[in-house]
Amino acid sequence: MTSISVRMDDALKESFEAACEDMGMPMAVALTIFAKRVARDRRIPFDVSAPRDQFFSESNMRALEESEQQYRDGKVVVKTMAELEAMANA
Repeated sequence: MTSISVRMDDALKESFEAACEDMGMPMAVALTIFAKRVARDRRIPFDVSAPRDQFFSESNMRALEESEQQYRDGKVVVKTMAELEAMANA
């Protein structure tokens, strides 16, 4: 047998410990169950994801593709920064 040390936020530890107690097991048993599943299945036993960058949202990608097509078709308007500022201040 070996020991491991895990660092986590105090509030998370208390919440995790309470949930484990409600299921009738100590935290060490819950962590051992997790480790056995990962070792057996060679994957995290639940989805782990991050919010998708909104730049790559479907609507933004469509808008970018449309802009790119307009550029290829020569349907572009070129303005200097001074011209844009004048338009904004008009």
